Amino acid sequence: MGREIGNNVLEAVLDSYVQHPHIGKIGEKHFPKRHLILAVLKKLQYVIFPGFFDETELRSDNIRSYTKQLLEEIRETLLEQVEKTLRLFKEEYSHVSDDVTQKRSEEIVDAFLATIPKIREYLATDIEAAFEGDPAAFSRDEVISSYPGIYATMVNRIAHELHVLGVPLIPRVMTEYAHSLTGIDIHPGATLGRYFFIDHGTGIVIGETAEIGEHAKIYQGVTLGALSTRGGQQLKGKKRHPTIEDDVTIYSGASILGGETVISGGVVIGGNAFVTKSVPEQTRVSAKMPELQFKRNKSVEFQNGEFLNYEI
Repeated sequence: MGREIGNNVLEAVLDSYVQHPHIGKIGEKHFPKRHLILAVLKKLQYVIFPGFFDETELRSDNIRSYTKQLLEEIRETLLEQVEKTLRLFKEEYSHVSDDVTQKRSEEIVDAFLATIPKIREYLATDIEAAFEGDPAAFSRDEVISSYPGIYATMVNRIAHELHVLGVPLIPRVMTEYAHSLTGIDIHPGATLGRYFFIDHGTGIVIGETAEIGEHAKIYQGVTLGALSTRGGQQLKGKKRHPTIEDDVTIYSGASILGGETVISGGVVIGGNAFVTKSVPEQTRVSAKMPELQFKRNKSVEFQNGEFLNYEI
């Protein structure tokens, strides 16, 4: 058995709690629990894709009772967590009675649960876009079971509905969890249209005020960002991220920046393009091909595929 921790270490840590209280929640009974929020997210995945991820064998004779139980568990946990976030992060609920906060939490959670059929409808189009748009897709089941872009999109569609209903913190916990798993960073404020397809996905960033239309396809490493964030909190609530209209394809490594930037319908943005101005419809945008150099064994030099010199 190891030695006990020394009192000097313990006292130093406890003293740091006093010195930096803003990075601790000691005695804060209203702070929401991250593990419970993620448990809700998992159960929502069960409801949205029944039979794909849950351990229960679903049949026609148990699907009703199973779904009812899941929804009740989701509602109970989400009510508690939403009520805590309202009290903690919304000034208008910090000094009102418990009844007022509880009633508003019930309204929010019930309104959110009512959006589940809509979330499933949109995801059905996303899965169709992924299957039809990816020749490597073996089946729609494979898309649902394994594509990180579908998982990130599902989480965003859930989080976005909570965001629209004015729920603090919880939507961001959900989307950042998806970000940590998939490498795809979509802010819950971003609006995604139907038939949205993320191919590969790693390194994608979609900012809070981005708007994406229908039948959009985005590859890995794409950024839909702001031109500058130096204004900090003064920029809160302003349109900082681009608008992507219908039938737009954005290839890997492209950056599209700015709240006034509109990528119109049918546009194709080539890989590694850097776009800060609006693009008219049915336009192809591409970055100039970089000059390539090849060197081998320090004696053979190539440029654009041709020998420049050769030393023996």
